[in-house]
Amino acid sequence: MPSHASLPVAPAPEALPLLTLDYPAAEQFVHRLGWPPYRAQQILRWLYQGRVREIDQMTDLSKAERALLRDRTTVGRSRQCRTLRADDGTTKFLIGLDDGLTVETVLIPDGRRLTLCLSTQVGCTLDCAFCLTGTMGLKRNLKVHEIVDQVLTVQDRLEPGQTLTSLVLMGMGEPLANLDAVSDAITRLTNQRWGLGISAHRITLSTAGLASRLNEVAALGVNLAISLNASTQEQRTKLMPAVNRLFPLKTLLDACRAYPLPPRRRLTFEYVLLGEENDTESDAKRLVKLLTGIRCKVNLIPFNPFPGSAYQRPSDGRVLRFQAILKQAGVDTFIRKSKGRDVLGACGQLGDLPGLITPQPLSLALTPAEAGC
Repeated sequence: MPSHASLPVAPAPEALPLLTLDYPAAEQFVHRLGWPPYRAQQILRWLYQGRVREIDQMTDLSKAERALLRDRTTVGRSRQCRTLRADDGTTKFLIGLDDGLTVETVLIPDGRRLTLCLSTQVGCTLDCAFCLTGTMGLKRNLKVHEIVDQVLTVQDRLEPGQTLTSLVLMGMGEPLANLDAVSDAITRLTNQRWGLGISAHRITLSTAGLASRLNEVAALGVNLAISLNASTQEQRTKLMPAVNRLFPLKTLLDACRAYPLPPRRRLTFEYVLLGEENDTESDAKRLVKLLTGIRCKVNLIPFNPFPGSAYQRPSDGRVLRFQAILKQAGVDTFIRKSKGRDVLGACGQLGDLPGLITPQPLSLALTPAEAGC
């Protein structure tokens, strides 16, 4: 019989990142440790409300309990974060993931409002022609804790007195292509007892138009934004080929009409205006007809250029004329301010590609049309 010294040593179990646990999994975890059930909520509160980065910061656990957690778990927070600050105060966060990939999230100040734009994928499964992220292709879906950690990481870096007023799932990726993780993340962000307690009314999910999944968004209680960007089927096929092939324009708008909107809520349609491409008076008039019968508002987004793009930003005059046609038809229409362009942090500009972390010089100032909105 071999001596004790020659016996193989069992490998140590891989440390469990606590941030990966939802509430039922946290309950199962503390049960396996032989701890009382209330420890599950206690740990989750430290993760989300206390934003701890180290086990030893969980000060209402005993030293022995913290030692046990240190032996078996990690907190699971990202350890790498770079920031790029734009001249207008917008900040882009480049957060390093465990596998060496990078995800981007953008903090956008606007008066008293402070909006955080979250990513749901590294890259994107879609190929929208006007979006830098789409040129990356899809690297992978983000995991639940990687979505939530974007919020925690930014909260750690807020100035005293600053509070996030809204979250928008409009960053890298198509949220409805990663819906299970997105739904779980929203649960953790909105939970009042142990999560971040952010009202679902302050969260907006933006989709390029995965029509078959819209009703699943309704159950989450968040606001829904549809990235439309075209007034004809042919135009949308050119600009958004992948999603429009799966869900043609008519199919998408039928799904929007059937969407179970709560009282006093409306759908938002995002429309990226591309110079000489989809910004004509005829486009505006067709858009009015497309939206007939849908309780909605429209956000116009003048195209944000990025290196290598074939599209141009429209003139102020064309933007204002497009808005005027919609408003005259009774459609509430707003011009979205393009902030963070000098760090490639504006809508459609996210993408951690070689050579683009130090952006090329772009037109940075808000135009008179944007400044007036």
